[in-house]
Amino acid sequence: MPDKTAPPHHAGHRDRLRSRFATSGGESLADYELLELFLFRSIPRRDVKPLAKDLIARFGDIGGVAAAPISALTEVKGVSEKTAVDLRLLQAVSARMAREGALDKPVISSWQALISYCRTAMQHELVEQFRVLFLDKKNRLMADEVISKGTVDQAPVYPREVVKRALAHEASAIILVHNHPSGDVTPSTADIEITKTIVAASAPFNIVVHDHLIIGRETTASFKTMGLI
Repeated sequence: MPDKTAPPHHAGHRDRLRSRFATSGGESLADYELLELFLFRSIPRRDVKPLAKDLIARFGDIGGVAAAPISALTEVKGVSEKTAVDLRLLQAVSARMAREGALDKPVISSWQALISYCRTAMQHELVEQFRVLFLDKKNRLMADEVISKGTVDQAPVYPREVVKRALAHEASAIILVHNHPSGDVTPSTADIEITKTIVAASAPFNIVVHDHLIIGRETTASFKTMGLI
């Protein structure tokens, strides 16, 4: 007869995983193991290794798990709404930390930090999202806003609204950013045309459009690099 007073078999596993992390850091752990560590606090009395693997299998990687909608997360057996909210917290914290790495710094010297922030915030979005980064006279990031969200292949953008928000922030320059959930970062004809329209609408107010970035799952495209702006 099993000893009902004995600790559950996964208790030792949790201690070993924590010890590995404390000794060697996250680089020593697989994605599902890092996710396990996070789930330990959300689900304290159950073996979460199978759940961590199921989540990675469903959403692709930790970033995909953290960015998944709560409704999609709770479709996975074993994920309560509380746990889904905890997982979404991962995305919010990651995006906030990445943003802090770029905030109040000249974009020229912090370009990679800016790209990292945009990718963290947008690469796993399931629908198109159009974001504008607002820069001051010294080209430092002051603020950013999601101007619109749409479907899997388009987000409605109104140039007048972009200029309105830039004036509200007293921005001297802006960077346009949107994601392609398909993963293909090739600019569409509509992407090129809306960029031209925003550039033209911004010019009378001396607002410079520095770039338009397209964020994909694996890569990022720059209109400036491609000679489109």
